[in-house]
Amino acid sequence: MSVIIENEYEKNIAIDYEKIIRDVVEEAINFVQCPYECEVSVSIVNNDAIHQLNRESREIDRPTDVLSFPMLEYIEPADFSAVEKDVCNFNPDTGELILGDIVISYDKVIAQAKEYGHSLKREFAFLVAHSMLHLFGYDHMEETERLEMEEKQEIILKNLGITRN
Repeated sequence: MSVIIENEYEKNIAIDYEKIIRDVVEEAINFVQCPYECEVSVSIVNNDAIHQLNRESREIDRPTDVLSFPMLEYIEPADFSAVEKDVCNFNPDTGELILGDIVISYDKVIAQAKEYGHSLKREFAFLVAHSMLHLFGYDHMEETERLEMEEKQEIILKNLGITRN
């Protein structure tokens, strides 16, 4: 498993973000029973940077907490049966399945942890888990999809001992 982490946040990050990212990414991969070694890129940015990305990629003119850029298309979420059909899905140097990119606003992590009464670690881990599920093809456009994603996110975090308290 390769997790490429880019810290572009110019202030202090008060949690062990590298460990949290690696733990949550690994747990999410195990949770969906992905049969491949995987590659994921995670960038930590401020509100201004994610605002610009949100505007450019989604045409939404405001900052958001996390953006996910999946590299794979799935017939059904976490259905890996078709990924081998396209060699471009794999890093030619490592042979790892390229899942995609995650961009997290640490400014939003701070604000949302305070708003929801979570620790910074829990809020950050939640956003990584949420985004990993997007990289596996899950979405929350419909109420049933939202509930399914929430349940899976909570299981991933609970498996790591990261709870709301």
